[in-house]
Amino acid sequence: MLTTITRSLKPAEVKKDWVLIDADGVVLGRLAAFVANRLRGKHKAVFTPHVDCGDHVIVINARKVKVTGAKADQSIFYWHTGYAGGIKGRSVRERLEGRFPERVIEKAVERMITRGPLGRKQMKNLHVYAGAEHPHAGQTPTAVDFGALNRKNKVA
Repeated sequence: MLTTITRSLKPAEVKKDWVLIDADGVVLGRLAAFVANRLRGKHKAVFTPHVDCGDHVIVINARKVKVTGAKADQSIFYWHTGYAGGIKGRSVRERLEGRFPERVIEKAVERMITRGPLGRKQMKNLHVYAGAEHPHAGQTPTAVDFGALNRKNKVA
């Protein structure tokens, strides 16, 4: 009888890579799902749910990400100021055209990551920039052409 041993990765054995993704013309939800899987490490054969075994992900051109359908105007980010009647909201279009467009991608990915201390630790491995410049050239990130992986990933 064959017995298989489930390999559990220890935090000291984790090897983290650096991945660079260009978000120019890419669909937001598909990009967020891909980035969330990379951050969690689910693309690796040695994935262990309770260990941070994901990669560092750099997303550039966050300002140019696309949202399909009418979601740009209909999907609204809500927050509360803490005062009575202090509910506020901003559409995705307003957020992308505003001061911090990278927060749209950060929030989309954050909502796909498991909640808790491990999820917060994994989110620190996400680096999103509104423009094409990033300060992580020293880590020599591997560029992933996300738009070419599937024809639905890119909006014409």
